[in-house]
Amino acid sequence: MKKTILFSAMFLGTLVFAQKTPVLGGDKDVHGCIGSAGYTYSQIKNKCVRVFEQKIKLNEVNSDKSYSTMTAVIFNKNMKQAEVFIPDGNAKSIILVRDGKDKTWKSGSHIKEKYVLSPLKTGYQIKKDGVVIYQ
Repeated sequence: MKKTILFSAMFLGTLVFAQKTPVLGGDKDVHGCIGSAGYTYSQIKNKCVRVFEQKIKLNEVNSDKSYSTMTAVIFNKNMKQAEVFIPDGNAKSIILVRDGKDKTWKSGSHIKEKYVLSPLKTGYQIKKDGVVIYQ
């Protein structure tokens, strides 16, 4: 009888203190994007995307970390807006706007840092406060 009570108490104790294992896909954000599956919300596409699957990808330049990151650029249909996914920023992505026939896209005054996306002969580059960070 004592063994039964002891084993029952041990079993119940393990149930109480057992940590719940996170379920894959249980990390949906407010847009329904599943981060553990690599999805991030795109403001321009208005849907969940995988940044690493986008056509325009840029690599980090002069990283002082032991690893380097990449970003992606998504344009809207008329090429007036560009969305960039900066991994170390507070926001998941930043919308840059092109004025008139200007060939660069710039962040608005609502963002502390100034981001500029410029076309190159073989791709694009992103500057943050005048310093190239992705190319």
